[in-house]
Amino acid sequence: MLEANSQAPSFTLLDGARKPVSLSDFQGKTAVLVFFPAAFTGVCTKELCSFRDSIAAFNDVGASVLGICVDAPFSNAAFAEKNGLNFPILSDYDRKAVRAFGIAHDDFAGMAGYTAAKRSVFVVDGSGTIRYSWVAPNPGVEPNYDEVKAAVTALR
Repeated sequence: MLEANSQAPSFTLLDGARKPVSLSDFQGKTAVLVFFPAAFTGVCTKELCSFRDSIAAFNDVGASVLGICVDAPFSNAAFAEKNGLNFPILSDYDRKAVRAFGIAHDDFAGMAGYTAAKRSVFVVDGSGTIRYSWVAPNPGVEPNYDEVKAAVTALR
């Protein structure tokens, strides 16, 4: 896993409409990267809805939230629509971003050969430096939302 004060790897991923979104699109801004294992699962739904419900706090300090999952753009779009998510859910279908960030969860849920993202959050400042990083000890653990908000607010 990448630690705080390291440079965030660049990436370009597809959103739910299959349009490319790059980390460099957020240069000069704070980005909150929320990697999650799978759309339409209990803990992931709760986590992404918690970020949805807190989006104003992030927007107020000029931060953009980006959900990132290895599921296909079509599944991510349906997940975002079903849950009224008000930020992009990006598809890392080729697993390049999860590998670059060091958060690949190989053989996820006992499925040999299937790689998902470990549940993790990275706060990246406008220069592309990771200022906060957290990886769940297991897929059932949610992030400390107050801690994420504090990390974002500290960059203000």
